[in-house]
Amino acid sequence: MQHLRLQPRLHDPDPAQDDRLPVRPIVLSGRFSRELAPVRRQALIEATLASLAARGLGAVSVRDVAVRAGVSPGLVRHHFGSFGALLVEAYRHVVQRVDDHIDSAMAGAGEDPDRRLAAFIAASFSPTIVDRDLLSAWLGFWGLVRTDPEAARLHAETYGAYRGRIETLLAAAARARGRAIDVRAGALGLSAMLDGLWLELCLDPATFTPAEATRLAADWTARFLQGGDAV
Repeated sequence: MQHLRLQPRLHDPDPAQDDRLPVRPIVLSGRFSRELAPVRRQALIEATLASLAARGLGAVSVRDVAVRAGVSPGLVRHHFGSFGALLVEAYRHVVQRVDDHIDSAMAGAGEDPDRRLAAFIAASFSPTIVDRDLLSAWLGFWGLVRTDPEAARLHAETYGAYRGRIETLLAAAARARGRAIDVRAGALGLSAMLDGLWLELCLDPATFTPAEATRLAADWTARFLQGGDAV
């Protein structure tokens, strides 16, 4: 799982003034026209993430993305149909990266329900996830959800899957304790806590540490599990 940092925190030059942008996640050569379509698509997705991190949704543009990817703007429409579709695909890509990172952390926890739940919570505050560039891109996606029906559909789908994963983890931990809990309520509560703590950590890491955030979420989860009815 690669680090999710989308772009170094450097001054973002105007592409019209400087062709040497801070980072091009995939460097393309003169042989670009002969490269496979998946490579071209990936280059455009990575360039979109870098542009979102540097400029935000309001300033990201086809031209900026094309410059970062080292291609002509026309390739955006060629590979994605529209710039909006490229933004949605970039959203999907980031969600998958986050999921892969959390999956990897949980895989190392084995089959014990408590260890898997603890790994999920800790991974949510790892340096890979608590990243300001990731936050910048995510805020852009949240803005897109309000205006783009396809982005809204993708958000509903991915958030539903995320909440479902938490429900599964909580249900397994409750069974191990012989408790009956409202897994839907628990998943809503825990996801809201994780999101809120993650957001504040990205905005101002001086407020509290990732270790404190992990402990807060773990303590809340333990109390919730203990509050269920015995079975």
